[in-house]
Amino acid sequence: MTKLSKPAVGIVLLTVGTALFAAADTKRTWTFDDESTGKIAKGFTNEVGEWTVVASDMGKAMAQSAKNGNSIFNVALAGDTNCKDLDISVKMKAIAGELDQGGGLVWRAKDVKNYYLARYNPLEDNYRVYKVVDGRRIQLQNADIESSAGWHTLRMTMTGDHIECYYDGKKHLDVKDSTFPDAGKIGLWSKADAQSHFDDLTLIAH
Repeated sequence: MTKLSKPAVGIVLLTVGTALFAAADTKRTWTFDDESTGKIAKGFTNEVGEWTVVASDMGKAMAQSAKNGNSIFNVALAGDTNCKDLDISVKMKAIAGELDQGGGLVWRAKDVKNYYLARYNPLEDNYRVYKVVDGRRIQLQNADIESSAGWHTLRMTMTGDHIECYYDGKKHLDVKDSTFPDAGKIGLWSKADAQSHFDDLTLIAH
C-alpha cells in the first residue's frame, strides 16, 4: 500500500503545481463590442474628458471627444485593475484635434494625477514615455516616428523598474524608473482636444 500511495501523492502535487503555474499570468481583453454606445464602458471611470463607446470601422471603440485646453490630460481608468508587473496593449486611431492628437496607455496609476504614460502623437511624429507626478508630466524618453493614418498598436511592458514601449510591434522606448513602485490601475489617455478611438485593450498581469 505504501508503494502505491507515494506515486499518487506525486501526481496530485504535480497537478496542483501546474495549475498554479498556469494561473500566474492573468489576461483580460476589452473589445467594447458588447457595450452600449453613448456611455463609458462598464468598469471604467471617466476621470477627465468625455469618454464614451462609439461605432467605429472596427465595430465599437472607446472614444475621447472633449475639446479641452492644451494643459488638460483626459484620463479614463479601468477601475477593477490593480497591477504592478504587466504587459498592456491597445489599438489606437487618431480622429481629430487641432491642439493635439493621438493618445496612449496609463499604468500603475495611484489616481488621476499620478501614473506612468506611454503616448503617440501624430501631430508631432513622436512616441514618448512619461511619468505624471502630482499632475505634472515629466518626459522619460522620446522616439521620433513618422505618422500615418489609420489604426496603430501601442504596447508597453513593465517589470520592476524596467519599462519597454512598442509601436506596431517594434520597440522604440527602453527606460528605467522607480517613481511608482507599487501596483496601480491601468487606463486610456489623451490630451487637450485630441479625438481618439481605442480598441482591443489587452492586459496581461504577471
